[in-house]
Amino acid sequence: MPDQVKTGPADKRRAILDAAIRVFARQGYHSTRVADIADEAGVAYGLVYHYFRSKEAVMTELFTERWSLLLDASDSIYEQDIPAREKLAGIARFIIDSYRHDPELMKVIIVEVTRAANSFGATHLPEIRRAYDFVARIVADGQREGIYREEIDPDFVGMWFYGAIEQLLSGWVFGLIPATDEEFERAGDMVVETLCCGLERRDGA
Repeated sequence: MPDQVKTGPADKRRAILDAAIRVFARQGYHSTRVADIADEAGVAYGLVYHYFRSKEAVMTELFTERWSLLLDASDSIYEQDIPAREKLAGIARFIIDSYRHDPELMKVIIVEVTRAANSFGATHLPEIRRAYDFVARIVADGQREGIYREEIDPDFVGMWFYGAIEQLLSGWVFGLIPATDEEFERAGDMVVETLCCGLERRDGA
């Protein structure tokens, strides 16, 4: 049954966004009509257009909300006085915990945004790139400190890091790996461990 919409404008707007998450996750962005979102939210068709000019505007709002949280968290982690490995682990855990606590929204972002480089995702490449850049900066700092190998391109590592995590999330989305608390806890450490083993210098320094 659709959730009952509360009375305030902010509540109605939130209810529409939450309904869109469920519909996009269930039937995909391209197969969803504005009328489907309205039905799921239990509101009149025209009310969706009162708050959002299009279906794409709804998706943009959902992506921007979640990605802003990731960027803010990455910035906070980057500024901490902790080793590079712990910073990478902190970002990985934040992303995995985001899926753990809001799997439908993360499914929508993975399938409809980050993997849609030729359509919706293409318009959000600058924001996506900012997330990669935090990882690249952590790696570059580690190189300056003599922890990581100098010949490795930090920008490449940023893309590798997010590619690896996206594959993990996709495994949970499509039921290829168990979505258990134990797996969630292990996954972030596994990504960072395999990444750092390739990054760290091999001369005993």
